[in-house]
Amino acid sequence: MLTESQKQQYQRDGFIVIPGFKSPEAIAALRARAAEIVNDFDPAAQSGIFSTIEQEKTTDDYFLGSDNTVRCFFEEEAFGADGQLKQAKSLSINKIGHAMHDLDPAFRAFTADARLEELARELGLSDPKVWQSMYIFKQPGIGGEVRWHQDATYFDTDPVSVTTFWFALEDATLDNGCMWAEPGGHRGPMRERFLRNGDDVRMEKLSDMAWPDNSTAVPLECKAGSLVCFHGLLPHYSAPNRSAVSRHAYTLHVTDGATSYSPQNWIQRDDKLPARGFL
Repeated sequence: MLTESQKQQYQRDGFIVIPGFKSPEAIAALRARAAEIVNDFDPAAQSGIFSTIEQEKTTDDYFLGSDNTVRCFFEEEAFGADGQLKQAKSLSINKIGHAMHDLDPAFRAFTADARLEELARELGLSDPKVWQSMYIFKQPGIGGEVRWHQDATYFDTDPVSVTTFWFALEDATLDNGCMWAEPGGHRGPMRERFLRNGDDVRMEKLSDMAWPDNSTAVPLECKAGSLVCFHGLLPHYSAPNRSAVSRHAYTLHVTDGATSYSPQNWIQRDDKLPARGFL
């Protein structure tokens, strides 16, 4: 799957961008299914606003209960002072998460790709296990900031193995809030760890190392169909989307089954819904 140059870049920078990985037809099918899920979502019966700014404060039962099911989350800026949506529901959802890759046929079809299994192994995952899926809308005008973080914070293994597979379903640009990453930042320490014990969650600080800024970070602009793969310790971020166009993406978090998966990670699986690979 990968050239020697791409393998070297991944080792050096902690990420690679593979253009044209998914076809327009595959993207259209996933987007259509996401639209159906949002259309069927009843805001009056369910609730949830997604934020990475104050993770512990905004983590509630609705979020924690989404670990092994499929739920919609609103953008932080979706509601006005009167508590009503400021725009159509379809333009108010931040993301869908977190087990579509296992529970929804359309998302499973997109995820069950033999090329991803091969790619994961080339990136060093001897036994890939997909723990989480998210469909991210990055809505026009109100698409929220995702603060600097490392995905290993939420998927702790010993040794660190979590790898992110991020699919651009629309063009990701500077204008609509593309991701930014710090090349080589994956060689630094894990700064935080998100711990769950039952319904109690907390963010444990592990390092005082400062997060990157625009002097060291680079934008990961890419075209629809591109796949971005990055190491779990890579610091990354995305700015708010103040443009008139959305930035849809689908992302998977994958660990190596040969590593030890922390029992304090927020997503756990049992025999009823075991973590499985791409095939």
